[in-house]
Amino acid sequence: MMDEALKKTLTFILAGGQGERLHPLTRDRSKPAVPFGGIYRIIDFPLSNCLNSDLEKIIVLTQYKSLSLDRHVKTAWNMFQRDLGGFIDVAPPQQRINADWYRGTADAIFQNIYIIEMEKPEYVLILSGDHVYKMDYRKMLRYHIESDADLTIAAIETPASEASRFGVLEVDQHNRVIGFQEKPSNPGTIPGKEGMSFISMGIYAFKTDRLVKYLSDDHRLEGTNDFGKDIIPRIYGTDRVFTYDYVAAEGDRAYWKDIGTISSYFDSNMDLVSVTPELNLYDRKWPIRTFMEQWPPGKMIFDEGERRGVALNSLISNGAIVSGGRVSGSIISPGVKINSFSEIRNSIIFHRVTIGRRTKIRNAIIDKYVNIPEGEEIGFDFERDSQRFTISPEGIVVIPKDFVF
Repeated sequence: MMDEALKKTLTFILAGGQGERLHPLTRDRSKPAVPFGGIYRIIDFPLSNCLNSDLEKIIVLTQYKSLSLDRHVKTAWNMFQRDLGGFIDVAPPQQRINADWYRGTADAIFQNIYIIEMEKPEYVLILSGDHVYKMDYRKMLRYHIESDADLTIAAIETPASEASRFGVLEVDQHNRVIGFQEKPSNPGTIPGKEGMSFISMGIYAFKTDRLVKYLSDDHRLEGTNDFGKDIIPRIYGTDRVFTYDYVAAEGDRAYWKDIGTISSYFDSNMDLVSVTPELNLYDRKWPIRTFMEQWPPGKMIFDEGERRGVALNSLISNGAIVSGGRVSGSIISPGVKINSFSEIRNSIIFHRVTIGRRTKIRNAIIDKYVNIPEGEEIGFDFERDSQRFTISPEGIVVIPKDFVF
């Protein structure tokens, strides 16, 4: 039954996020294209979930600054044969309906409704391209079908005190949606779980005929053309809308982060260098795929003199060389060169950054191709750093791509 359902499912990944709150990491790329965990990009997580869930009909909807994302998807994810029924296509705005860019999440799907008409799927799965998580979509589709739902919304339990930043779902004892609010000041709680709320993960499963009706109705009405702000509040009172409990279904594998700010991006990366990370990248039963450049193994130089390359609680990617420096609690991407007597703490270093001798860096994100001169200090003098770089409210220093000292 599920094999047939998977063949009849079309997946859209919304990957057009502008990511203004991630600036300057999104100065030259869209949010789903931002590097993550040394070797990945954020888009690799929903795409890997699709591959591991046996979903092979995938449309990636792009919009802002999409060149690097487009190249990455075509390079890393060119794996399906269309004549066998599988594909991963990148679709930018094509102005088939009007001259507008995508105005909201629902409008992005509506402007590509011709793809649904061509593929004629029985179910449509809609995913966000800027979340980091693991999820078996087969379980959600099975729940959607068994519930005879018109729409199923994946949700995760969150303390009510933190839920006001998200779309909050109110449910009955059968997890049927009886209320929905975007960023409410007083979030509703889960029956029987005082102090806990269900927040929407931005993952939707639709019956195709119902989705087409919802999109067509939405197009004729005033609004923001968004699933969360418009369609869900409009339909939950009359149609069969259910919540899918993500954590209960995934168990130990459950992990979900909305990478919306520099702080959340930094924290999610730092999760990876903890002794027992919540997000397990080493799980061979659920691998995260990406494009791997041709690099030699990472190298740490330690000799009998003063050069002592050390890395503690850190991820060291292929092609990285720690030549006598000290790295702790950090993520070092491919091609990074860390020279002697330098010290890197609690930082994320992107591809092909060179760090000069006797440099000290802490609580920083350094984007690609930056050459940091000898003796530089970053993350120690916020007043000086703020004159040169972006600093988040939490004190994370961000150096943009190609910055010249």
